[in-house]
Amino acid sequence: MPQLKLITRAGVPAALQKAERYRLLNDSAAAESICLDVLAVDAENQSAIVMLLLAITDQFATAGPDAPQRAQELVARIADPYKRAYYAGITCERRAKAQINRQIRGGADIAIEWYRQAMQQYERAEAIRPAGNDDAILRWNSCARMLAQHARGEPAAQEYEPALED
Repeated sequence: MPQLKLITRAGVPAALQKAERYRLLNDSAAAESICLDVLAVDAENQSAIVMLLLAITDQFATAGPDAPQRAQELVARIADPYKRAYYAGITCERRAKAQINRQIRGGADIAIEWYRQAMQQYERAEAIRPAGNDDAILRWNSCARMLAQHARGEPAAQEYEPALED
């Protein structure tokens, strides 16, 4: 592999905007690459850590077996306790969705457990959320509806997942 080039610190904000655009265009691999470039020059950049986490979890359905571990390592690097719990929930929820999309025998039972873990993380986030921030409640409710749908024996809905999570 050729030696990677470093971006400038001054170019970090524009690079993060590009990464966000690539995620909106469903090109999470490009967003992931940009975030890795940002973290090479600013290892603790919280925006890049979160964006990289989201780019990796966007790819759970098609990514290699190391993706969940990489995501967990990024969650641990999030400094804010609320965001750490919230994005831990996002990670679990997306693992559940990827498991369902694989349509393998026993996958629904595994997905149920991931939804439950996501809900636990969202409850942690809810307990320490900033005033007026109901994101964790919205995600918890989404997971609860997916569990109820499964309990009724309905196939999992291919729900729309907005590209941005804050």
